[in-house]
Amino acid sequence: MSVIETRYRTEMADVFSEENKIRKWAEVELALAKAHAKLGNIPKEAVPAIEKAVKNISLERVNEIEKETHHDLMALVKAIAEKSGRYGEYVHLGATSYDIEDTATALIFREAFDLIEKRMNALGKELKAKALRYKNSICVGRTHGQHAIPTTIGMKFALYYADNKRNLERLREVRRRVEVGKIRGAVGNYASFETFGFEKVEELVLKELKLGKADVSNQIIQRDVHASALFFLALVASSLEKIAKEIRNLSRTEIGEWFEPFGKKQVGSSTMPQKRNPHKSERICSLARVVRANVQVALENIALEHERDLTNSANERIIWPTSFCTTDYMLKEMIGIISGLEIDEKRARENVELTKGGVYAERLMLALSKKLGRQRSHEIVRQLTLSGKGKDLREIFEKSEYGKMLEKKEIERIFNTPYIGKAAEIVEKVCT
Repeated sequence: MSVIETRYRTEMADVFSEENKIRKWAEVELALAKAHAKLGNIPKEAVPAIEKAVKNISLERVNEIEKETHHDLMALVKAIAEKSGRYGEYVHLGATSYDIEDTATALIFREAFDLIEKRMNALGKELKAKALRYKNSICVGRTHGQHAIPTTIGMKFALYYADNKRNLERLREVRRRVEVGKIRGAVGNYASFETFGFEKVEELVLKELKLGKADVSNQIIQRDVHASALFFLALVASSLEKIAKEIRNLSRTEIGEWFEPFGKKQVGSSTMPQKRNPHKSERICSLARVVRANVQVALENIALEHERDLTNSANERIIWPTSFCTTDYMLKEMIGIISGLEIDEKRARENVELTKGGVYAERLMLALSKKLGRQRSHEIVRQLTLSGKGKDLREIFEKSEYGKMLEKKEIERIFNTPYIGKAAEIVEKVCT
């Protein structure tokens, strides 16, 4: 049994269950019958009979028939037909399997994206709250793993909030392209509907299901559409990994600024009782690799042969539920992490001073550049920082031959007032 149905299970597992897939297939078959009846292609009495049959379809019976047909969609058609009495002959009229399956996939993806969007909105609220709360809380910014210049904790969360906001904007575009269906027959040209009104059947089916219309297709909706959905999920997963990786790094013993929520009875290590491992963030980083890897498979599915082959089918049964369920789990976990995240502001401020003024080297250089020019000032400050390892940069500068070039109050400003630019204003602008 897959871990997305057990250890990492969320409500998304129900969306991609076999039961829900069969329900969605049956929903499309019913919409097809309704369209035919409305156009006068089949008796109107067929609709209530087929509708009753659809409501009473069981997965067990479909699976039983499939053992004979070796065709899951045809097994459903037979299961509906046998419960529809004499109207069973009107089930699946004019359609090819993937008219039903791809249109049903759009219904499943719509349901799945509803859940993803709900979680992303919830995460956005948590990130926004943290950004605004810590907009003035100073911490050190790091580039290449080294101390750079100060920033604020809120600035970090504003960045994550903006990532999530962009992903929500992408989601709207992805949904527009993915939530489409088609009822067009074997190669997508409506040939099997020539005596039924051609595209009129499709129009009524999609209206009934509240889906958009695929612009053009062959036997299937083109797989770049579905690849874009999985690529979107990979973007979300990567954005979550970005946050998780920062939490992991800032919870290192020698940094100690951010900490995951940790229960009173929670165990970090079976042998080292003192450990408080960021295991949830590590898990998110691990699962992000799976979601990204599935994109490669989805891309391989784009180049099918002629009007279609079946090389996409088997792997889509794996990559679609895996990507959606995994991303949903990651979102759910991250919401909990951010909500309960412990931030040690005191330790963050202390870490700013670890380099003994080194984080203000840029500020010192810029002040000197007004008198000596930028290039010369850069070299002077570089030499001062290299020559005074372990010593206070302010002290080194004041004792140097350049110490008299700046007034005492200017030196005081450089080393003893916040050097965070417009961090707080940026947070406000991004989050309000």
